[in-house]
Amino acid sequence: MSDVATTSATRAEYCVVACAEAWRGAGEVLASPMGTVPTIGARLAKLTFSPDLLLTDGEALLIGDVPAVGATAEVVEGWLPYRQHLALVATGRRHVMMGASQLDRYGNQNISCIGDWARPKRQLLGVRGAPVNTLNNPTSYWVPRHSTRVFVERVDMVSGVGHDRAAAAGPSATRYHCIPDVISDLGVFDFATSDRTMRLRSLHPGVTVEQVVEATGFALTVPDEVPYTREPTAEELRLIREVIDPKGLREREVPAA
Repeated sequence: MSDVATTSATRAEYCVVACAEAWRGAGEVLASPMGTVPTIGARLAKLTFSPDLLLTDGEALLIGDVPAVGATAEVVEGWLPYRQHLALVATGRRHVMMGASQLDRYGNQNISCIGDWARPKRQLLGVRGAPVNTLNNPTSYWVPRHSTRVFVERVDMVSGVGHDRAAAAGPSATRYHCIPDVISDLGVFDFATSDRTMRLRSLHPGVTVEQVVEATGFALTVPDEVPYTREPTAEELRLIREVIDPKGLREREVPAA
């Protein structure tokens, strides 16, 4: 494993950079970040290495500038009503970063309920658009609190479709199925394994492999050498702190370790 990087960046800022990297080289696609840190990450990507990325105000407008989180955009490029948004999803021209109440080793996601479907212990958001997302456009996940409650052996209900279920459904499901990244407050994960199960790709500085394994409720693939998540550059830190998130909202979602 590489040496811990020396930097002034906080854990939240490493998470922002990891989320931004999910949209590196994405081209002219719609970024749909869900959560404070992914939102900052998408805006950071737009201002740095993915200038063609499309952003919205979170409702129905395409924005041409990159305002601070919580601020109103000054440049509106177009109207994006719900039906047009769905068209983007169906044609794959969007990369969404969703949350997850549960995730399993194959990338099946649950945001619907906890417990047995017939009598759940907790009612959550509902399936929403997760199945269409996962079968039509790249879908990554953001988990601000990595724990065995989220990273589970088997999800209680499948909302977002994982690799095993997509494969079982056949070519119509696998053709555009793509889960590029899972990012948590502990590290970055992917499914670059022979059986398409979750792999630890990088650790955030200050985190150990043992911490990640202990906080994961299934057998995680861990390479012999695990790098650390890359450091934010000085310019990226300036943009995060002064331009995109001057109020420090990122630190509320991922408090200092």
